[in-house]
Amino acid sequence: MQPEIGNIYEGKVTGITKFGAFVELEPGVSGMVHISEVANTFVSEIRDHLTEGDTVKVKVIGISEEGKISLSIKKAVPRPSNTGRPAGRGPAPAGRGPAPVGRGPAPAGRKPAGEPQTAQSSFEDMLSRFKASSDERMGDIKRNMDSKRRGSRRK
Repeated sequence: MQPEIGNIYEGKVTGITKFGAFVELEPGVSGMVHISEVANTFVSEIRDHLTEGDTVKVKVIGISEEGKISLSIKKAVPRPSNTGRPAGRGPAPAGRGPAPVGRGPAPAGRKPAGEPQTAQSSFEDMLSRFKASSDERMGDIKRNMDSKRRGSRRK
């Protein structure tokens, strides 16, 4: 059998390295799941997610000219619903995270929540807010550096 890109297969983990896992789709046909394709969350240690002998569902995401098969576990399973923070990250720290929706006035330069936003206008709004914020920060940095330079000359 020659696997086809986009198809989902069931295979057995035959080996694990620090950069990925090798999965045998059938005798004589195997591919590699890169560590970035193991889970929808950050994976620092692949052995926390897989062990040799595990049976996993994988999606073929590429086949090189040499015949090497690239596999993905995270693309083979439906993506979890986004009902909060990513798994394994714990609760949001106090004072951080997304702002409450619908409370208080809309930030300057943004349309109120009731008005539809087009992709182009919302991108332009974000870009102008970023530029204003960046200019403000650069001004703060320049003033700070100037005050340090003046202070060192007086000594």
